[in-house]
Amino acid sequence: MVLTEIWTSLIMWFFYALIPCLLTGGVAILPAPQNLSVRSTNMKHLLMWSPVIMPGETVYYSVEYQGEYESLYTSHIWIPSSWCSLTEGPECDVTDDITATVPYSLRVRATLGSQSSAWSTLTHPFNRNSTILTPPGMEVTKDGFHLVIELEDLGPQFEFRVAYWRREPGAKEHVKTVSSGGIPLYLVTMEPGAAYCVKAQTFVKAIGRRSAFSQAECVEVQDAQIWPFLLHLFGKITMVFGASPTCVTSGEVLPLALALFAFVGFMLIFVAVPLSVWKMGQLLRYSCCPVVVIPDTLKVTNSPQKLISCRKEEVDACAMTAVLSEELFRTWT
Repeated sequence: MVLTEIWTSLIMWFFYALIPCLLTGGVAILPAPQNLSVRSTNMKHLLMWSPVIMPGETVYYSVEYQGEYESLYTSHIWIPSSWCSLTEGPECDVTDDITATVPYSLRVRATLGSQSSAWSTLTHPFNRNSTILTPPGMEVTKDGFHLVIELEDLGPQFEFRVAYWRREPGAKEHVKTVSSGGIPLYLVTMEPGAAYCVKAQTFVKAIGRRSAFSQAECVEVQDAQIWPFLLHLFGKITMVFGASPTCVTSGEVLPLALALFAFVGFMLIFVAVPLSVWKMGQLLRYSCCPVVVIPDTLKVTNSPQKLISCRKEEVDACAMTAVLSEELFRTWT
């Protein structure tokens, strides 16, 4: 009898203990999401969990976070996530919620109709300084003889360190800091026939970390491209003298000045060398084969016969004039 009562009590206790776990007003309780984790790459933070499966039903999820300030100064208040209030997928982008480099607690619960599950909390608080930084995507091109790079735009928190060098033994590596991506950046004027290489890495001041360098990419300029380079150079010079001052940045002043001097020097060589060759040819011609010029007084323009005839006619004319003058004198007297 006593044993029967004990078994009855145990069964009733187990039954009443199991009811809150299975029923709420006659309806099965919604299970809480499990396996919470954060995947963070390049300062993009994604909270993920295992979905709650309810056959034939659509389950929604809500996410809340609690930072250091909320934990210490606001009585452990939880703040709803900016983008994940009743979201359908089993993940939430909490990038806009994680605004400081401090530990953040994150929790999620499931909702089905009027039911809501218990909250599931991330096992270990998340700190954004644990994000994985990857090298930026980049495109290396050449504009005439200019080496140009365009970096992937990863957001306002990112800066980039760009290293470039001439591909030859013992070449010096130059490093330039770039404040933003998505804009073509001029690096250096390349020499004809030489190859130049570029690599880049990301840097985030907010967390004091940087990525590894990307794989180096190299480009080469052929000697046959000199004329396109000169045309490009002429266009740059035209821009300097014809455009407003706001069109030319301070970083372009020195390269453009050097380009101007190079263009002027090339034009001087282009004009002076042919002129010098022509002048030297003239000097050699007159030195080796001089041309003798006869004075006009020594030139004989008529034949000797014509000269004798002309002399004879002049003498007869003079004699006739003398006779006429003498007869007129006699008549007068």
